[in-house]
Amino acid sequence: MADRKAITLYDLQVSTGATISPFVWATKFAVRHKGFDLDVVEGGFTGIAERTGGKTERLPAIVDNGRWVLDSWGIVEYLDETYPERPMLIPHESVAVMTKTLDAWFWSTAVGPWMRSYCADYRDVCYEHDKDYITSSREVMLGGNLEDLQKGREDRLAAISASLEPLRLGLREHPFLGGDSPNYADYRLIGGFLWLASLAQTPPLAADDPLRGWIERVRDLFGGLGQHPGLFDLYGLKQREGDVDPFNRSAGLGGIFKRNTGPQSTKAETSLLNKS
Repeated sequence: MADRKAITLYDLQVSTGATISPFVWATKFAVRHKGFDLDVVEGGFTGIAERTGGKTERLPAIVDNGRWVLDSWGIVEYLDETYPERPMLIPHESVAVMTKTLDAWFWSTAVGPWMRSYCADYRDVCYEHDKDYITSSREVMLGGNLEDLQKGREDRLAAISASLEPLRLGLREHPFLGGDSPNYADYRLIGGFLWLASLAQTPPLAADDPLRGWIERVRDLFGGLGQHPGLFDLYGLKQREGDVDPFNRSAGLGGIFKRNTGPQSTKAETSLLNKS
């Protein structure tokens, strides 16, 4: 695009320099999707109000042509309303509904359980001056001591991974949640995976997880926006004896896809069902 102006974005980082907030990650992708560069204001959890001149205590926040815009969803709405001639993040109302539904499912199914499985690691990767705040605020948020909550995560990780099967099925025949090209649904969910990559020194996903292709495709967008060197490897979860499968290895079962093209396509299933 001819206009490559930058939009200022206030970042939320940890000691590796990587972004930790899933909402900031989603916003970074949203700004780049609209064809703008990012002018990043760095910083951690403490001092946000001071960094933003009292405009907000929470991030993300952007400044565009002197206008402050807060909240990840508010920023998406602003970008599409202000720049409708540029690629749309929410090209149709149905995409907004789908994105909100996916986001609610993803947080309750995976992000919440992952947070309880990595909450002490979350604190440990933060800047030293942020650790007291993270400890006190997250113990209130999660309802317990961080070490106690994280304990035993090796017994939970495979099941959390397995719970992502609807996402694997949805992406089985498509490169992105937006179809042939990404939209805000892709960025919203990749924000959760990159949040996890910012702190998870124990891999949460199997090396051969089918989600790997989509995750890396989105990470590679915009010159590798999601490939920060401070991120940890998401892949390498080992299945122990007694663990559930971290994903459905019977490819092709379940979900919406065209399976009935005539008697030959259903022959095996019919034979199985008709066994006496």
